[in-house]
Amino acid sequence: MDINDLRTIFTVLAFVGFVGIVWWAYSGKRKASFDEAAKLALSEDGPEASLKNDAGRQHN
Repeated sequence: MDINDLRTIFTVLAFVGFVGIVWWAYSGKRKASFDEAAKLALSEDGPEASLKNDAGRQHN
């Protein structure tokens, strides 16, 4: 076994890992959680909004 065999094995393993990650990301079970995560930046109910509300209540 020489270095080229090791390179071939590593390349095949990396490709299989890549295909696994792509399959996981595009599976139907993950769509709902990814859609929810995509909307987090636009929601006003995030942690920053609750901190602003708490700070406003203390000063009133």
